[in-house]
Amino acid sequence: MCGIVGVIGERNATPVLIEGLKRLEYRGYDSAGIAVAAPEDFHIVRATGKLVNLSERLAKQPVTGYTGIGHTRWATHGAPTEDNAHPHRSKRVVVVHNGIIENHVELRDELLKQGVKLRSETDTELIPHLIDLAWKEHTDPIDAVRHAVARLEGSFALGIMFHGREDLLIAVRRGSPLIVGIGEGENFIGSDATPLAPYTRNMIYLHDDDMVVLRRDSVSVTDIQGNPVERPVKQTQVSAALTDKWPHRHYMQKEIYEQPSVIGETLKDLIDPVNLTSALAGLLPKIQLNQVKAVNIIACGTSWHAGLVSKYWIERLARIPVSVDVASEYRYRHPPALPDCMTVVISQSGETADTLAALHYAKESGQKILAIVNVPESSIARASDAVLYTQAGPEIGVASTKAFTTQLIVLACLALELGKAHKTLDPAIEKEMVQQMVRLPALIEQVLTHDEALLKIARELMHAGGFLFLGRGPCFPIALEGALKLKEISYIHAEGYAAGEMKHGPIALIDDDLPVVVVAPRDELMAKLMSNVEEVSARGGRILVITTAGESQGKADFCIHAPDCGDFVAPILYVVPLQLLAYHIAVLKGTDVDQPRNLAKSVTVE
Repeated sequence: MCGIVGVIGERNATPVLIEGLKRLEYRGYDSAGIAVAAPEDFHIVRATGKLVNLSERLAKQPVTGYTGIGHTRWATHGAPTEDNAHPHRSKRVVVVHNGIIENHVELRDELLKQGVKLRSETDTELIPHLIDLAWKEHTDPIDAVRHAVARLEGSFALGIMFHGREDLLIAVRRGSPLIVGIGEGENFIGSDATPLAPYTRNMIYLHDDDMVVLRRDSVSVTDIQGNPVERPVKQTQVSAALTDKWPHRHYMQKEIYEQPSVIGETLKDLIDPVNLTSALAGLLPKIQLNQVKAVNIIACGTSWHAGLVSKYWIERLARIPVSVDVASEYRYRHPPALPDCMTVVISQSGETADTLAALHYAKESGQKILAIVNVPESSIARASDAVLYTQAGPEIGVASTKAFTTQLIVLACLALELGKAHKTLDPAIEKEMVQQMVRLPALIEQVLTHDEALLKIARELMHAGGFLFLGRGPCFPIALEGALKLKEISYIHAEGYAAGEMKHGPIALIDDDLPVVVVAPRDELMAKLMSNVEEVSARGGRILVITTAGESQGKADFCIHAPDCGDFVAPILYVVPLQLLAYHIAVLKGTDVDQPRNLAKSVTVE
């Protein structure tokens, strides 16, 4: 959940580290710091809060050097204080760390008994002391790292520097993402490609238990035991331009507006636009869809909502049962292994710790694994039998928008392909549904023209203490997603409900202070849904209805009319106004839209 950046080269490291940390802000953090190697000692500067606080300290206390590591910390062990901020050091070693050391209690007790003085509450501070002690026994610092890392249990990505060795930077990965950037006369490490994009497109994606020795003009990758391993250098598609939010005020706003284009890019690989059929089966050579008798979907947060929508699609079109699990719960309920079951794991980053752990559990039970991710070479992608990419490009805003809608596109195509494989999908219906998807980018452009109207509605509703979102059928998970978006970035409590469930409890909350947002496309459930709107109106609730153009707003106080899109893709289209509503309310309330408190983009710890 934290961010790491490091550089060894011929330029001043400090500006590289600060720029890299800025590009990692989206991951979520509550403190930041850098360490730069110098002949006399390390220069370490840390600060709590936003990165601007660290930059202000560096303006007063500039540091110069050619080898450095930086870190943004999201607190796990210990409060977000300066003492707990990274980098952490011993006398001769400095470390930045993402992940959790699970045996930190035993290691802490051991170090304290040896007279080591610890200054923080973190598990990370133990690591440089372990390396330092090993260095006394093993005169080579590289061997010292190997011996110290062998003591660690849990997950970690490490960047390590040594006193008197400005020519050396070491990185180690186990269970937490880390990549190496290859430059000319300089090399880099980063939690992902975004901090390195301004300097190089050449990346090495590390595997678990990889250890990398970086020098200015060389990179050597081995396993923890020191055996050489081959890791190809790949060209990243991430560029500095892709991570720029101009001309938009926030990354989230930019990413909402990018949805027509990224949906179009995602569809290119998944459909035959001439014959209007899905073309996904060829991307899954290791999975025979006609032999899949059940589907198990595992995800977290917004990706879980995407899975819930796809349950409606797959069961309707392929007539096979679908279960959808929250990843953090899946393996702990000890689910039985179902014969001929395909497990689908969904993750924007491809590094979500709970989802990755659930993937391994499902794989051990013999299930075929299909991953839907946005990041090539991610841990989930590498561990799966087949991968479908969402082609959303970098998503910087913590609250997912374009990653969600592109996940839905992939899942919709998967539902069609399963229907064909099981011979339960009429070819004429398939053509109609593919046509609906082809039209989506243009229809979302039309929805985006309601931006100003949604801003006006946001001004009317921004002071509410809570919201209720209602939907039915595949738009019920869209109500859940609308509620999640609002609470994530505005800090207003919101709940999503199946509209028919409202009278089984939530209706007690309705009064003239409670806004109720109703997702009401023109479909077979619309009449029932509007009856639920009547029930809300009778109790004085303030109602915003999002419905199909030409439909009456009934008893609603506010109405947004979306273009007629067909009921198959309605969940994808109808989430866009909910994203805009949440965005405008958050901006009006003055919250940090792109980096909401306590949240992180890539959740790499359980």
